[in-house]
Amino acid sequence: MAEKKGCWLPLEANPDLKKYEEQETERIHKEGQICSDEVFFIKQTIGNACGTIGMLHALGNCQEQLTFDWFLKSFFEKTKNMNSKERGRYLEENEDLSDAHEASALEGDTAPPAPEETVNLHFIAIVHRKGHLYELDGRKPFPINHGSTSGDTFLMDAARVCREFMTRDPSEVHFTIVALCKV
Repeated sequence: MAEKKGCWLPLEANPDLKKYEEQETERIHKEGQICSDEVFFIKQTIGNACGTIGMLHALGNCQEQLTFDWFLKSFFEKTKNMNSKERGRYLEENEDLSDAHEASALEGDTAPPAPEETVNLHFIAIVHRKGHLYELDGRKPFPINHGSTSGDTFLMDAARVCREFMTRDPSEVHFTIVALCKV
């Protein structure tokens, strides 16, 4: 199954970002990285669904602290032993989520882009899992470990990673951060 475009500006549009991501992937393949088997990661195969995937990444990596409704509970249970590509396919073929995603996308005042449309937006999740800070980007081949973190240092550690993103493309002004936290 070929990966579908959408939800992100193709890296070809910014050669510096494309080069950085290629070097990062090559470095990790060569040097390795610590990556807990308990990191919940989904490979993105659905166009313009990166917000949904980012939210699933955030929720999937803090399941111990949350109580889910029937759909999310079922989704995480059915996908817990799948690899990232299998999770992406399962998500793509799941009609309940597809219906919920479409209904949610249509609720706003702005018409959502078509799944195959390329837009200059992309969502990722930065999570604390098993003592490490992970970047979860469904278009990448695997989670990226950005080092150690803790409940006490997570916010500052995540802010450091966000600054690194901003430094890579200082001309980009479209940047938003959303936190999933206890109230």
